[in-house]
Amino acid sequence: MTDDRLIVALDVPDAHAGLTLAERIGEAAAFYKIGLGMLTGGGLALARELKDEHGKRIFLDMKLFDIGATVEAAVRGLARFDLDFLTVHGDPHVVRAAREGAAGSQTKILAVTILTSLDRADLDASLIRAGDVADLVVDRAARAFEAGADGVIASPQEAELIRALPEAADRLIVTPGVRPAGAALGDQKRVATPAQAIAAGADHVVVGRPVWQAEDPRAAALAIQAELASPQARHPNA
Repeated sequence: MTDDRLIVALDVPDAHAGLTLAERIGEAAAFYKIGLGMLTGGGLALARELKDEHGKRIFLDMKLFDIGATVEAAVRGLARFDLDFLTVHGDPHVVRAAREGAAGSQTKILAVTILTSLDRADLDASLIRAGDVADLVVDRAARAFEAGADGVIASPQEAELIRALPEAADRLIVTPGVRPAGAALGDQKRVATPAQAIAAGADHVVVGRPVWQAEDPRAAALAIQAELASPQARHPNA
């Protein structure tokens, strides 16, 4: 059985390219992320096809942010697609509204803490309060959990700190910013290998370019699967 702790990010232009990539990967991945960049390229149709016809799990990464009523309505509509995960920004009012919108569905709401492409200089430019990035991530995670989030999105570097929160019991930690050893970092700034992320307490790792830019995406996904099954990926408390 394929390990669904690996989520492959289909960060390609449109649904046709996404389906072609998923077919090349085959049984080497059971869980796919479809992001905002593909929304106008048939992303929702691809989500339904991968789920209904190929039996894949789907993470729709929309990072919704708006007034509560709008978020609630958007989530209610998206939950009809039988999604597994859906992201919203981690502000408590957004999380609470998303929970209302997802009521009665199986869709789990994941709250974004601080994007893994950002560092302290980026936060300063956005007038985000002073403090260590990891501390801010943990604070936002705790508030999102209190607001009802099923899980959070955070970099691997903060996963262990979040897992230690009392509020994190039975909640999910999903980590983008994951790169196999030797892979280019791209626009990510707070990164770790797949094994390091799982050992730190992550439930799922999201990997995009190291898979879809590989000459053989299936082999790249299988290599990550092997790493997730290695002793190096074992959490000390597991």
